[in-house]
Amino acid sequence: MDTNINNKLEIIGEIISEPTFSHESHAEEFYKFQLKSPRLSESYDILEAISEKSIIDGFSKDDVVHITGEFRSFNNYSGEGSKLVLTIFVNEMIYASKEECMSSVNNLELNAFLCKKPIYRKTPFGREITDLLLAVNRKFNKSDYIPAIAWGRNARLTAKLEIGAHIRANGRIQSRNYKKKIGEELYEDRVAYEYSISNLEVLEE
Repeated sequence: MDTNINNKLEIIGEIISEPTFSHESHAEEFYKFQLKSPRLSESYDILEAISEKSIIDGFSKDDVVHITGEFRSFNNYSGEGSKLVLTIFVNEMIYASKEECMSSVNNLELNAFLCKKPIYRKTPFGREITDLLLAVNRKFNKSDYIPAIAWGRNARLTAKLEIGAHIRANGRIQSRNYKKKIGEELYEDRVAYEYSISNLEVLEE
């Protein structure tokens, strides 16, 4: 199966929802499901995933799986305006054990370009963090746009980068719950997905 060398994901987790039909493309059906990925801190991330029917057939809720694939984005135009949707795109999937699942395998390697001015800030506890938006090329002149965060030394390094900077990074996919204000006193629970960078290299053109 073709793989994108710019976007390589390996993750082990538990399927926590029954796979349901998502869409059809080029005569191939695609199914979506949720994956629970443990962290070493004993918390976990709940991530969205999508797979061709031929790959997901035979798997169901509560199965522990080892996935290799990509982290992709697409625009969802349903509702008001557009929304960037982030999902694991499965290339291959095999069964894994619960012991393997607890090893917290969640690794994403990206060869990417900075496509938005970095935003450097400090958390209330004084930790340095930089918010990034990365563009990752794939076939047929398409790109995935991945929100990312860098901490500490990496935060200081990326804060100085110009739009168009070329980087190679390694890290993990994370989910984060937050409340979005939708009215004068109304808030809605939402989930954000982001790429937490652990190591990176700035490439010279």
